[in-house]
Amino acid sequence: MSTTFTLDTSTSRAHPLPEPVRRLTVPAIQKRKGGEPIVMLTAYTARMAQLLDKHCDLLLVGDSLGQVIYGLDTTVKVTLEMMIAHGAAVVRGSYRSVVVIDLPFGSYEASPEQAFATAARVMKETGAAAVKLEGGEAMAPTVGFLAARGIPVMAHVGLTPQAVNSLGGYGARGRSEAEAAKILADARAVAAAGAFALVVEGVVESLGRAITEAVSCPTIGIGASVACDGQVLVVDDMLGMFERVPRFVARFDNLAERIDAAAARYADEVRTRRFPTEKQLYS
Repeated sequence: MSTTFTLDTSTSRAHPLPEPVRRLTVPAIQKRKGGEPIVMLTAYTARMAQLLDKHCDLLLVGDSLGQVIYGLDTTVKVTLEMMIAHGAAVVRGSYRSVVVIDLPFGSYEASPEQAFATAARVMKETGAAAVKLEGGEAMAPTVGFLAARGIPVMAHVGLTPQAVNSLGGYGARGRSEAEAAKILADARAVAAAGAFALVVEGVVESLGRAITEAVSCPTIGIGASVACDGQVLVVDDMLGMFERVPRFVARFDNLAERIDAAAARYADEVRTRRFPTEKQLYS
């Protein structure tokens, strides 16, 4: 008989409970099309996964970790080993959410076979439920190849950060009729190929709405439209960890200021010998 585990966050250890805690599934996410909005945030560590898990339907181990965790200037430099290490940590820290892991630049574009080898390794070594890849019509055959072989794929159209060098920057996409038509065609192609969900990033609002109406799978917006079937943000942006705030981000806290203040208090107490006190010492 299998035992289902949940997490006691006070000790950070897994403990079996009498009542099972079941992880959401990819089919359950697919059924949310047009229904209750889907909540997705990025997570890169086990502890953050523990904190976000009960609030989210999907946790995305995004290649945005390149900038957020490693201080890189672009996601293009992120490696497969980075994604696997952080993906495994997020899976260990979560018990309810569907965990999706980005396939990094250069690990899937060459052929469907390359993409399958990469995705299979990611899923085996992390325990994640799905992978995400960027691209539209050109990647539709790859999406279909993976889906037919049991690998759930979340697609990603619009502003695709891995293609920033060819896009020429991070500005909103779909402002011209021609570009909007191309992105809509991209969305239709990957959805028809079997993507279980579709991230729509950095597009004009009318296009985000049109894509949501045009595809049968749930859309997850980030700088797209409130009409999307769900929303995603980089968790560090949402928590206010950086000074720069992209237009599509709403800050729900300002942790950077709170961390700065806490560090300042700690430094002051160390320098004035008020820390440690007897409470923190062994007798």
